[in-house]
Amino acid sequence: MLKFDESARIIASESRYVSGGVNSNFRLGMGHGPLVFTHGQGPYLFDVDGNRIIDYYCGMGAMVLGHSPAGVLQAVKDQVEKGILYAGQSPVEYEAARIICERIPSAERLRFGSSGSEVAQAAMRLARAATGRRTVVKFEGHYHGWFDNILWSTAPALADAGPGDDPVLVSGSKGQPREDSDGLDVLQWNDLAAVEARLSRGDVAAVLMEAAMCNQGAIAPMPGYLEGVQAACRKYGTILIFDEVITGFRLGGQGAQGRFDVTPDLSIFAKAIANGFPVAAIVGRADLMDMFATGGVLHGGTFNSQPVTMAAMIATQKALTPEHYEKSSAYGVRLRNGMRDALAEAGVRAQVTGFELMFHVAFGMDAPARNYRNLAGSDKAGYARFAKALLSRGVRVLERGAWFVSSEHDDDVVDQTLEAVRAAAKEVAPTLAA
Repeated sequence: MLKFDESARIIASESRYVSGGVNSNFRLGMGHGPLVFTHGQGPYLFDVDGNRIIDYYCGMGAMVLGHSPAGVLQAVKDQVEKGILYAGQSPVEYEAARIICERIPSAERLRFGSSGSEVAQAAMRLARAATGRRTVVKFEGHYHGWFDNILWSTAPALADAGPGDDPVLVSGSKGQPREDSDGLDVLQWNDLAAVEARLSRGDVAAVLMEAAMCNQGAIAPMPGYLEGVQAACRKYGTILIFDEVITGFRLGGQGAQGRFDVTPDLSIFAKAIANGFPVAAIVGRADLMDMFATGGVLHGGTFNSQPVTMAAMIATQKALTPEHYEKSSAYGVRLRNGMRDALAEAGVRAQVTGFELMFHVAFGMDAPARNYRNLAGSDKAGYARFAKALLSRGVRVLERGAWFVSSEHDDDVVDQTLEAVRAAAKEVAPTLAA
């Protein structure tokens, strides 16, 4: 069993300077505490205790090529020698833009940013400017950044969330003013009738959704759902925005919109777009996107299209070939199916659902979830014990149930992982509810 004493010591010591010892709250509350890493290579992370750990966090989904891919590193080194930040334009950003516009169905134009939270704000501002309306509809369990005006109902306690057919907004943090939710409405996802009814009131600027629900769970849209939402948006003059921060370049080279063949008006991307470098993008219809240039809609950022990150993005995108997806998907499917079998053999009730390079494990469920409220009934505490047992055996997974697979998680790594899964499942099975 692995030990993490040095990580614990460093976190405690450095909390004198860094609040909680971490620079994102999403790194708190993990089994064995926050860890301190020295380096990463391929599918592995190495920590200050000398442990080599198989990593399925993959940088919260960003590391689609694994840690330290040679081509990305070389592109970054080459660009650093040319310059870091120009406060102007560079050929490298135009090459990056062309790649995205050629790959993503909705991308007639784009603007780069630095994080998914930022470009989500840009998308909402643009939709409100284009329609002259204020209301944005979002969905329970969908996450679009940590800003006060959108961090609502991302993981609400059902006791606070109201009835399923008429949910209410629940804040995601103390300190969020209630008035910051003005202009925001929330629905259950995968319920087309609810969307149609809400849009029929004629006051909705935008419908903002994960095209496949991958922040909480890994849930595909019901047949006809995305098409129906698109049709309703067109009927009532509402902008359809896909948040592809997670799904982009994990569900395929064209994102979820390419996989499901539904093209939104606007889309946002981040995470895997540049394999861990801080690149985000808002893309969409030319008439909408050109409002940034000529329509009085402000979009800015000192680090937008920073040349070093653009070089990383180009190298990442060049590596995301059909062959990459074929190879990586085979590893992901084998792991997902092996997980399902191993848990069943241990007598653990669980649903293992999702996609090739991103799937989700929920304990205590007898059927796949179709929305957040289904997932809210899963055994989260039991799964957290399982994740902690895996980490003790050298496999790091997100406590919320998500598993991210990279091109570096080959058959040997999958074998090691499934061995750890079988042992961890056997350990925790007696502690789980029947």
